[in-house]
Amino acid sequence: MFSISWHMFKNPRRILIIDIDAERCTLLVDYLRLEGFHALPAHAVDAGLNAVENEALDLIICDEVLPGMTCEAMLAALRLRSDAPVLMLAGTEEGAEALKKAGADDAVVKPCPPRDLYSHIGGILRRTSSARATATPIVVGPIVVNPAERVAKAGNRPVELTTTEFSLFELLARNAGGPVSKEEIYPKVLGRLMGPYDRAIDVHVSSIRHKLSAVVGKALAIESVRGVGYQLIVRSPEELQSL
Repeated sequence: MFSISWHMFKNPRRILIIDIDAERCTLLVDYLRLEGFHALPAHAVDAGLNAVENEALDLIICDEVLPGMTCEAMLAALRLRSDAPVLMLAGTEEGAEALKKAGADDAVVKPCPPRDLYSHIGGILRRTSSARATATPIVVGPIVVNPAERVAKAGNRPVELTTTEFSLFELLARNAGGPVSKEEIYPKVLGRLMGPYDRAIDVHVSSIRHKLSAVVGKALAIESVRGVGYQLIVRSPEELQSL
């Protein structure tokens, strides 16, 4: 099994599974409980949203098939109710990529082997645990990044980042002005090595760029460093005037 055992935690990580397929949901709950998690089932959208509002959760696993609600609407509803990361279950690779673009922290194609699912869950939980352990705020231009609260703000305006996007932006902010290689980004942000033709980080960078622009305009920029990775640039007032 995967190298990290979640039995080590004094308080088991709480994972909610929202899936209208009762048989698959039960199998997933049973598997996660065997792995030491506190797994909670929800077989309907309303039951899932109610659990999100009333439970302290470390992770939400949600199937893409949701009667009467689009995946985008469900992700938005989950974000309004909780800051727990969201792992979506998709029917195709294309669907998984679309879900990540829509705001999911990660997405896997079903049926997903238990070993692979455990790896994805472990990656998400490691990222959130590591990020919460480093609490000193980071100031980059007009943005203050607060790792303890996992919030990035310009004044009172938050940059609405997903859990994965926040982890990536925090890493870039800690290294502002210098390049961060993809070889470093993938393990720290996604909890895995970069694969061939892997563009997962590129998708998250594109989303962060749009969200930053909506809040601070051109004051910050995430630049591509050819053959290396990305770097966060803080533009001076003089540079902004010339743009």
